[in-house]
Amino acid sequence: MTGAFDLSGRLAVVTGARRGIGYAMADALAEAGADIIGVSASLTDESDIATQVRSRGRSFEAISCDFADASAVASLAESLAARPIDILVNNAGTIRRAPAAEHPQEWWDEVLQVDLTSPFVLTKAIGAGMLERGYGKVIFTASLLSFQGGITVPGYAAAKSGIAGLTKALANEWTQRGVTVNAIAPGYIATDNTQALQDDPDRSEAILSRIPAGRWGRASDLAGATVFLAAPASDYVSGITLPVDGGWLGR
Repeated sequence: MTGAFDLSGRLAVVTGARRGIGYAMADALAEAGADIIGVSASLTDESDIATQVRSRGRSFEAISCDFADASAVASLAESLAARPIDILVNNAGTIRRAPAAEHPQEWWDEVLQVDLTSPFVLTKAIGAGMLERGYGKVIFTASLLSFQGGITVPGYAAAKSGIAGLTKALANEWTQRGVTVNAIAPGYIATDNTQALQDDPDRSEAILSRIPAGRWGRASDLAGATVFLAAPASDYVSGITLPVDGGWLGR
């Protein structure tokens, strides 16, 4: 691959890379030429994504980290801060479903830690190096709930709304120094996080009836947006949250 979408020689960190959306993002970046550092709670050098990235002729380094553990995230951030990372994809996340009036406090704390605080800690550390070098691409995984409130997921909605705001805040500070900051908001993608919705006939039918594309999204549907926001093609794009939702928000 050459030109505006060429990532040859770039080093990318992708969190939540073991499966689902993170897997698809890591694979897409590798296909475009980037070497990958994958981070997930249970990721090894023998994981499927490691094999897939290497099959594309790129290097893959696996790091295991529990993003619900603040001390583990701090250690990860410190260890990666000195690396010459060009692209950071903050994709690792979790979701807890319960009506707001019954939502356990520990679930709220866990979701905010994994989905908002940990990405900020990691971005602050890695972003400092990008700013020193005058180049970098930061991509967050936001959500449709960065725009909407959702149902029975108050912590997730709050965290993903926070990601949209954090994207703008960092872009305001960093873009003039060569580091763009953007987010991708996946629609209803068929992954483990949405399995409960897929398995509920009423919810699944209601969701499908509103998606103009007429289907649940696939993790691979995020590939193009990821490469675009990681590549020189998007050098004049910063501070946006880009929906990849089959037209959901247009309804």
